[in-house]
Amino acid sequence: MKKTYFILIGVLFLNACGNKVQVTNNSYSPSLEDRYFGEKPPNLVPKLFDPKIVSPEGKFESGTFSPDMKEFYFTRKNGKYKKRTFFIIRYENNGWGQESETDIRWPQFSVDGNTMYVGKEYREKTDTGWSEPKSLGGFLKEQAHGISVSSNGTYYFPFFKKEDNGHGNLGYSRLINGKYENPIKMGAEINTGEYIAHPYIAPDESYLMWDVEREDGYGQSDIYISFKHKDGSWLTPINMGSIINTELQESSPHVTYDGKYLFFTRGEWKVKEDGSRNYVGKRYWVDAQVIENLRPNS
Repeated sequence: MKKTYFILIGVLFLNACGNKVQVTNNSYSPSLEDRYFGEKPPNLVPKLFDPKIVSPEGKFESGTFSPDMKEFYFTRKNGKYKKRTFFIIRYENNGWGQESETDIRWPQFSVDGNTMYVGKEYREKTDTGWSEPKSLGGFLKEQAHGISVSSNGTYYFPFFKKEDNGHGNLGYSRLINGKYENPIKMGAEINTGEYIAHPYIAPDESYLMWDVEREDGYGQSDIYISFKHKDGSWLTPINMGSIINTELQESSPHVTYDGKYLFFTRGEWKVKEDGSRNYVGKRYWVDAQVIENLRPNS
C-alpha cells in the first residue's frame, strides 16, 4: 500500500512561530519511577507506549521528550480529534502537570538540549526561553520527511531533486568553516527502495536508521539500519527483523537521548465509511540493545 509522507516522524519537527516559547525553570528532572510516565520499560520485544496521562481515550499518536525529560511534546489523532492536535506536558513541582495545546509541532533537540530544530530553522535556549527562529541557510531547501543531527552538527535528511523523478535519497551536510556544505547524496547501499524517509543518526554517527519499502521487507515500509565501518564507509543495510518489522508500516525510528530505548511508529491505513483512507499509527518502544545485537563484531 502506497506510503504517505504525512505520517509521524520518529524523527520530529517544530512549527516555527513568532513568539518566544516557554522553557520550564524547574530544576528537578523526573525521578526514575516518573520517567516515561511510570510505564514499565520494555525488554527486547517491542511494546506499545500508551501512557494514560497522555492517552486517556487511547488517541495518543506520537511524542518526544526533551533531553532533560522535563517536557513531552505529543500528538493526538482520531476520535474527537478530527485533525492531528499538538500538546505539551511538563514535569514541574515533582510531578507531571496538565497537558495543554501548543503551536510547537514535532520538535527535535540537540543532544545537550540547547537547540530546538525547526525543520529548516532552529531556536536556541536562552535565559528566558527559546530564541526567535533562525535560518540554517539554503542547504536544506530540498529537504523533506525527516531530519536528524549528530553531536558534531552534521545533518542527515532525505532530499528530492527533479532528476530523481520523485524518488527520495538520504544525504548529509557537514559544517565546514562555519558554513554547511551542499547536501551529499549517500550511496546506493543506503538509497535503495521506495519512499525513503525519516532517518535517525546516532550521536557519534556510528549507525544510521531509516524507513523504506524494499523487496526484502516484511510488507509496507520497514526500518533498516546501517553501521559505519572504521574506514568511514557504510556497511550493507540490515532489515531490523521480524521483532521490529511486520506486515504493517514501521517508520520513524528514534533513540532516546539517554540511549536506552528505541521508539518507532507502527500503523496501517484504514478505509472510512465514506471511502477515504485514514492512517492510524501507534508508538512502540523497545530496549536499545536490539541495535547492539545487530552491530557487527568488527
